Amino acid sequence: MSDDVTDDDYGNQPADDPGRRPAPRKKRSFWKELPILIVVALLLTFVIQQFIARPYMIPSGSMEQTLHGCTGCTPDRVLVDKMVYRFGDPEPGEVVVFRGPDSWLEGTQTSDSENIFAGFVQYVGSLVGLAPPDERDFVKRIIALGGQTVRCCDKNNRVVVDGESLDEPYTYYPPGTPKEQRSFEPFTVPEGMMWVMGDNRNNSSDSRVQGPVPVENIIGKARVIVLPPSRWDVISDHNPQQEASG
Repeated sequence: MSDDVTDDDYGNQPADDPGRRPAPRKKRSFWKELPILIVVALLLTFVIQQFIARPYMIPSGSMEQTLHGCTGCTPDRVLVDKMVYRFGDPEPGEVVVFRGPDSWLEGTQTSDSENIFAGFVQYVGSLVGLAPPDERDFVKRIIALGGQTVRCCDKNNRVVVDGESLDEPYTYYPPGTPKEQRSFEPFTVPEGMMWVMGDNRNNSSDSRVQGPVPVENIIGKARVIVLPPSRWDVISDHNPQQEASG
């Protein structure tokens, strides 16, 4: 007869007995987990919108009708790709959101004087496209880049870059207004800068008035109209220089 001690000798099962039921774990209260879930969601939202993509509301009519921002209409919410220029350079025809340099901010009233709570509400709203970004952010189309010379206009009222007239099917002139662009003298864009203009050509304060913009000020490329649903569409990045002709 064996002298080995078994669990029956003491009326207990060994700890590694597969038939033993583990003690029930105490469930964490949903209300205790909720703050953690909210913090995680906010952190993910911040990381995604800071480095990958972010929705923007277009508050201006300068990009009509590519982007709706007119008085009395529902402004477009666009998704801005923040990754694209980490792997490549901007090209003519692309619609970009950028931080306005000092020359673009003169005479504008920024939100720095607002109280902290109002500023926070505006910032949170802008993260999800429910409020416009602050007054330092602009959206325009790239027309020319560093080293190129831009002027307006040729005999057919077209912008000219490096002696070639541009093909710009996206330009818009409101009904009842002449389809004529304001002329400007030749300007050579400095290296590292870009010349931007609005599609609503005669209702846009852009490089013609404010000067060129540093490429490093680009926040991202406007890819898609996400709201309202009736306006869902890919934003054209037609390169006006590819089809240019004299």
